Amino acid sequence: MSRHHRGWPGLLALSILLITAGTGCVVNDLATADRLKYGLVLVLPGIEGRSKYNADIARGFDDGGVPCAIEIYDWGTGLPLGGLVNLMALDRNRRQAIDIAERIIRYQDDYPGRPVHLVGHSGGGGLAILTLEALPPGTKITSTVLLAAAISPDHDLTRALASTEAGIWNFYSSADIGYLQVGTGLFGTIDRKHTRAAGAVGFKRPTTGPTSRQRAYEKLHSVRYKPTMASAGNRGGHTGWSSRSFVAVWLAPVILATGDSRAGYTIALDDHLNSLGKPPSTQPIVPKLPASAPAPTSQPRLPRTSAMR
Repeated sequence: MSRHHRGWPGLLALSILLITAGTGCVVNDLATADRLKYGLVLVLPGIEGRSKYNADIARGFDDGGVPCAIEIYDWGTGLPLGGLVNLMALDRNRRQAIDIAERIIRYQDDYPGRPVHLVGHSGGGGLAILTLEALPPGTKITSTVLLAAAISPDHDLTRALASTEAGIWNFYSSADIGYLQVGTGLFGTIDRKHTRAAGAVGFKRPTTGPTSRQRAYEKLHSVRYKPTMASAGNRGGHTGWSSRSFVAVWLAPVILATGDSRAGYTIALDDHLNSLGKPPSTQPIVPKLPASAPAPTSQPRLPRTSAMR
């Protein structure tokens, strides 16, 4: 098969994504002032822009009992079928990352001590890393979740990891062939490498070089797709990670782990992943708030059992 014909699967996959994404849904009810006092979750869409996929991610976190404000931050150009521009315009994307970083800093100024989480799907995963790199030294957010991230597997995460307290969770699947293997091989990743993306093969951990860099990667949590995730609506493809049920059952605990009373995020998530295929815990996870925070008016909701269907 010629190089020309080998590129068609990636082009077809990209076209389907942009056409089927639609104009998306509004989730303004998840970013109320009452929710802002519990923390902030910024959802960064893929190159398709605001769409049903990222709306489902936001709704899934709400279904899973996340009490924080949940916002979709559309970093794209907004141009019709402008996905390739969103993917390839690195200088523009770095400026967008600075804008997102400034949004985070404003929130932290207004709500000191509250948790902040970045969640990036596909191209939004690449923007999440650029945003972490754009934060001023010493400024940290709580955690970052990457879903099918369109960024190169050898991207140096040292600075990004240093901008998180709990680390980066990278969810990836080798079944994502059209978008993150053929597609990024042909059109490139957010950081402009023509290669299989970290959302398909995971990140490469440093085995040589400064020990400080190797230690930094201890905060990288790699989660490879497992067939048991299919019961929650994720079959390992590019958009499976945005399944509302999957987000409620598998990803909400990453955010809710702020309330884990033992050792925080890592243990809470490890416990959850070790119970793959089982129903979520029936015990509520209450988010930690600074002593000065207003008392919650009601206990955060449990994950809805319908999310398992």
